[in-house]
Amino acid sequence: MGHEDFLKQAAEAKTRIKQVSSDEAEKIGDRPNALILDVREAAEYQQAHLLNAVNVSLSQLEQEIQEIVPDKSTPIVCYCAGGNRGALAADTLNKMGYTNAVSIEGGLKAWESSGKATIDTTEANS
Repeated sequence: MGHEDFLKQAAEAKTRIKQVSSDEAEKIGDRPNALILDVREAAEYQQAHLLNAVNVSLSQLEQEIQEIVPDKSTPIVCYCAGGNRGALAADTLNKMGYTNAVSIEGGLKAWESSGKATIDTTEANS
């Protein structure tokens, strides 16, 4: 898929899903049964991610999510780097019958620019 097609698909997904601010995402993520889902590639996840985030790349989501989250009413906060893959992930989850999937508007960049902490594994390992 070309970059323009990807951006078009992401824009369409955003019209169908619920996007939340970093503050709202944090509140949802604090619920005991919630899942924070990082849909970036493993290498991106390893550089930095949200506390307690589970990494399932967008390309693997449909194959893996039902094993990780069998309960389709589970609150799921999806995010990526800038908000596009997160939106596509939330849209995919909605199509699969998940009823509480949202995406962080602006992704990890927005989270970090709002002053919220991430787990920076590059620092932790040095």
